[in-house]
Amino acid sequence: MNKLQVHNRSGATLPKKEDVTHLLILRFQQMLNEGVLCPGARLPPERELAASFNVARSSLRQALKVLEIMGVITQKIGDGSYLNADASAVLHVSMDFLLLLDNTTDEELADLRLIIEPALAAKAAQNAASRHIETLRQSVTDLAQSNGDRIKIIASDLLFHCTIFEASGNRLAVRLFHGIHRAMLGMITVTSQMVDLEHTISFHKPILKAIERRDAATAARLMASHIQDAVDLSHRDRKDREARALREYLTLNGGRLRGK
Repeated sequence: MNKLQVHNRSGATLPKKEDVTHLLILRFQQMLNEGVLCPGARLPPERELAASFNVARSSLRQALKVLEIMGVITQKIGDGSYLNADASAVLHVSMDFLLLLDNTTDEELADLRLIIEPALAAKAAQNAASRHIETLRQSVTDLAQSNGDRIKIIASDLLFHCTIFEASGNRLAVRLFHGIHRAMLGMITVTSQMVDLEHTISFHKPILKAIERRDAATAARLMASHIQDAVDLSHRDRKDREARALREYLTLNGGRLRGK
């Protein structure tokens, strides 16, 4: 049997239409797991795939479209479909929906950062290449020269943390960062408006120095302090917003009561 011919154990045709897309995706997972397909590979023509899976080409196209939306494949007009070599797009889409559908809170995001980032800072101190060190230095320089420009501040802050994820040498951590960086963006935006520039630099510079010295323990401790500071600022911002909302409510309703 051709390796591409993946059938049900019973040898029967795939079941009713609403199940076909799901089962076809499972077949693609099986092909990846067995090494039939590899990242970056060009998929066989639709006619061949449809025959191998024993489904109509319309059903196959639907499954391919779902895989494209998921970031698993890229369809090139006139050239066919390719498995993406970069897995970040796959986790990116799933994580975006997870954060939106699960209504993830800033507190949960902060807890995740406290769990992950100190350990990755330690790994970065052990594994960072010269290019990572140079990028970290540049991010600190960019931050110092941002002249109060919030966009530049946020971009420099994100670059600093992203580079530490990459320098850790853990590819899954990098994928995870790309999945949560939009949520981090909101947190960084809030905290950057609550403190002056030197406050953030005072955390980034020592972390950079620890990574340069290959001091994993210090890098982890400093990163934990940095994230905890962001958590405290976020909590303060939430309390300030709650207090402001209460004052506005009492002012509005107090006026209504006096008008009666």
